[in-house]
Amino acid sequence: MAQMKPGIDVLFESHLALLRGRRVGLITNPTGVDRALRSGIERFRAHPEVKLVALYGPEHGVRGNAQAGEYVPFYLDEQFGLPVFSLYGQSQQPPADMLTNIDAYMRSFDTQHTGKTVERGMIDAIDVMVFDLQDVGTRVYTYVATMAYAMQAAAESGIPFVVLDRPNPINGVVMEGPILEYPQHSSFIGLYPVPLRHGMTAGELARLFNAKFLPRPADLTVVPMAGWRRSDWFDATGLPWVPPSPNMPTPDTATVYPGQVMLEGTNLSEGRGTTRPFEFFGAPWIDGFVLTRELNALGLAGVAFREAWFAPTFSKFAGERCGGCQLHVTDREAYRSVATTLGILQTVRRLQGTKFELHADYFDKVMGSSSVREAMERGESCEKIVGGFAAGLAEFAKQREPFLLY
Repeated sequence: MAQMKPGIDVLFESHLALLRGRRVGLITNPTGVDRALRSGIERFRAHPEVKLVALYGPEHGVRGNAQAGEYVPFYLDEQFGLPVFSLYGQSQQPPADMLTNIDAYMRSFDTQHTGKTVERGMIDAIDVMVFDLQDVGTRVYTYVATMAYAMQAAAESGIPFVVLDRPNPINGVVMEGPILEYPQHSSFIGLYPVPLRHGMTAGELARLFNAKFLPRPADLTVVPMAGWRRSDWFDATGLPWVPPSPNMPTPDTATVYPGQVMLEGTNLSEGRGTTRPFEFFGAPWIDGFVLTRELNALGLAGVAFREAWFAPTFSKFAGERCGGCQLHVTDREAYRSVATTLGILQTVRRLQGTKFELHADYFDKVMGSSSVREAMERGESCEKIVGGFAAGLAEFAKQREPFLLY
C-alpha cells in the first residue's frame, strides 16, 4: 500500500497553483499538520510563492486550547505576526458568568447560528480561503458547520474556497443514526440533512453542501488525500493523531463519540474533565457496579463495560465523585455507537427513574430529530428505534454517492 498523504501534502506536491500569487486566509488549528507533523501555518509562511495574511479559528481556537463553548476574541498572534479571527461566536460576547455554568451556556450557544458566520470585514483582504481541519466523522462536531458558513461567505465575496482533505477517523463506510430533519432541527451542531455518523470526509461533505444546500455555491476545490481507502480507520493511515479539540484526545474517543455525544443532552456526565472523555460516563447518584452489570447483560455488539468512579475537574459534577462505567470497544467493526448509547440511556432511565433527565431541546438538536426522544419516552426498544433509521440511511447513501472521492 502506498503511503497515505493528507491534502496538505498533496497541495504542496501538485496543487500549489491554487494559491500562487494570492493572499491566503487559512482556517486551521493544531490538526493542520502534514505527514511529518510540520504545521501548515509554518509551511504556508515559509513558501516564497504563498502569501498567508490571516488565520481563522473554529470552536476551540487556532491553538486548540479553548474549552467547548469558550469565547475566543480577535487577536494578533505574536508567533506568526498574523491576525486571528474567531469563527465561533466572534460577534457575540458571552455573559460574564459563562464559565460558572459552561454546560448550560454551551447547550444554548451551540445550537444558535448567531455569531458563527464569517463577517465581510474578516475576508476583505484575502483572495482565497483554505480550510484544513481534522473532522471526527460525527455531524454534531462543529467544524463542518464552520466550513459550510465559510464556504457561503467565500461565495458571496467571490473568492475561491479550497478544502485540504483529511481522513474520516472512524472510516467512511459505516453510517449511523437519524438523518437531520431540515430545516426545523438545523443548528450549529447540525446544519444539513446528513446522518449522525455520516461516513464522509470534510472534502466530500463540502462537495455535497455546495451542490445541494448552500444558498449560493462556492468556487470550490477539494485537494484530495492520496492513498486513503473508505474502510480505513485512523490507525491505518500512519498519520500522527493530533487532538482536534481538548476533549477528543485519541481516535478511541472519536470511535465512541457518535453515540456518546448524546449524553451532552442529559444530566449524565459524559466524562468531560476526566482523562477519558466520552468513554467514562456516570453521575453521583449512580452505582457503578449495578449499572455495569445491567449494561453487560444487554449483550451489545463489540463493547464491554467496566465499573468506574471519577470526579470531573470541570463540566458536569465538577469535583463530585461520580459512579458509572468506562465503555471499552472490543470489536470496532461490530460496535455501533448510537445503538450502544441508546441502550445506556434506556438502562439508566429504568434504574434511576426521575433522577435521570433529558434536556429535550438540546437532545433533539444533537439527534437532528425529536423522534428518538419521543420513542424513548414511549418506551420503545432500542432495536425498534435503530431499525427506524434504516430507510433514511439507505436514501442518504444514494444521495452522497456522486460526491464521494475515495
